[in-house]
Amino acid sequence: MKLILTHEVGGLGEPGDIVDVKDGYGRNFLLPRNYAIRWTKGAARQVGSIKAARDARAVHDLEDAQQIKARLEAEPINLSVQAGESGRLFGAVTVSDVAEALEAIGASVDKRRIDVGNPIKSLGAHEVTVRVHPEVVAQVRLNVVPAK
Repeated sequence: MKLILTHEVGGLGEPGDIVDVKDGYGRNFLLPRNYAIRWTKGAARQVGSIKAARDARAVHDLEDAQQIKARLEAEPINLSVQAGESGRLFGAVTVSDVAEALEAIGASVDKRRIDVGNPIKSLGAHEVTVRVHPEVVAQVRLNVVPAK
């Protein structure tokens, strides 16, 4: 099955890439989640606009990526969440929560570039990986604290 990716899919490609996948993977995973659209001649014309949007969001310069990495790794980021008496969270810290916390310090990062790893369900210090650039990966320290 030939598809055009609309979102980044790990191990498969970036938005705007034309990929060949097995029918079941495309039909049961990629298409229902809107990660891809079916390839047609008309849809192939949209590839340029998808790639232009991806380029607008991307950090182009390696030096800029290094500066963003330095800002992210400079000091721990405090993230206040609702928690119970024992320190367990009501829910978990999501990548959207982390993206909002990074936005608050002035580092705009796409939430699809944030990897939390195991779900964060407790207070304390945690580490999150942020792919700033294909060659630059930042390890961000989070301090999860209870909201007042």
